[in-house]
Amino acid sequence: MLVPKRRSDAKRKLIEFRPEIWQALVLLARDSGKSLDELADEAFTDLLRRYSRPISLKEALRESARRLPANDDLPFDKRDRS
Repeated sequence: MLVPKRRSDAKRKLIEFRPEIWQALVLLARDSGKSLDELADEAFTDLLRRYSRPISLKEALRESARRLPANDDLPFDKRDRS
């Protein structure tokens, strides 16, 4: 099995799985033609999106700009003046 080169800024974390989950992941990786790392990246990306968490700095900045009332499309008289 070829191991892809790791990025220099990549982080590693040891995760423990129950044996039946591990076997299911190995089978999914084999059937889909993806590595376990690719499956983990996909799963964690989906999890972050599910909880509306930004993945990149660009997304975080875009979200923070949306939270400012000045960026809302509401007319001035309809805005909350608190």
